[in-house]
Amino acid sequence: MTFVKEEIASQPDCWRLAAKAADAPGLPGAGERVAVVGCGTSWFMAKAYAARRESFGQGETDAFQPSEFPRRRRYDRVVAITRSGTTTEIVDLLRELDDRTPTTVLTADPAQPAAALATDAIVLDFADERSVVQTRFATSALALLRAHLGEDIDPIASDAEVAVRVPLPVHPALAEQITFLGRGWTVGLAEEAALKCREAAAYWTEAYPAMDYRHGPIAIAGPRRVVWAFGDIPAGLADDVEATGALFVHSRHHGGYGSLGKWCGGRAPIDPMADLVLAQRVAVLLATSQGLDPDHPRHLTRSVVLT
Repeated sequence: MTFVKEEIASQPDCWRLAAKAADAPGLPGAGERVAVVGCGTSWFMAKAYAARRESFGQGETDAFQPSEFPRRRRYDRVVAITRSGTTTEIVDLLRELDDRTPTTVLTADPAQPAAALATDAIVLDFADERSVVQTRFATSALALLRAHLGEDIDPIASDAEVAVRVPLPVHPALAEQITFLGRGWTVGLAEEAALKCREAAAYWTEAYPAMDYRHGPIAIAGPRRVVWAFGDIPAGLADDVEATGALFVHSRHHGGYGSLGKWCGGRAPIDPMADLVLAQRVAVLLATSQGLDPDHPRHLTRSVVLT
């Protein structure tokens, strides 16, 4: 078994552990103006949290790649998500903000520079990974942040316990391309799902806000292509996608994902973070079906450290 398969399967337990740190010092207080930064997968988790926090009425929240952080803009706190704690852009930004803005780092390694530079460091070392491809660290960071907003993580983790074992809604032999869609906070999850398939399998994926999909991107939909939507979907979207001949994948569409749909019964759709677990599994299957190593994708390293 690859490391990433084990790490994907461990997410429900990691999320529950992360939720226990929901009262850790340094997490944004209600009303604070906050920026959340990260690179790659961490940036997409930052985008998801920023939208989620604003939807909860907790205060203005922006998400940036650290290289694109607006230096002239003032925030009450900057939160950085960095698994390794060594990424050049994160470390450089923390050094620059040292004297003027409180900073909080979510990291897996407290011995690295990011933790030392931050005002507060929250260590999720139990969610660290051996695979280069991020799965459980990023989702555990998001689980912690959602728990801090007051969300109950246990039922979300229960959804994920099912998501790690049910049959997948997409098979590599039947799909040549996937487009992931989201709304609000799930746009970040859609972007992360697309990134997982590109990283692990060098597979053609795209991601868009669901309402914008019909403003151009739907032009590539067709037979042997998939449109996978996270969370709430706009009225008529499923019908428009299916009219192209593409497969529309959604947790509550046509009875859900097989046994997962049956398990959901009459309750609300599965939590989008659990849906992301399914997409992570698809990414691994796309890789292994081509003989690729999803633990060590080409051209990628655990952390980008520039010299």
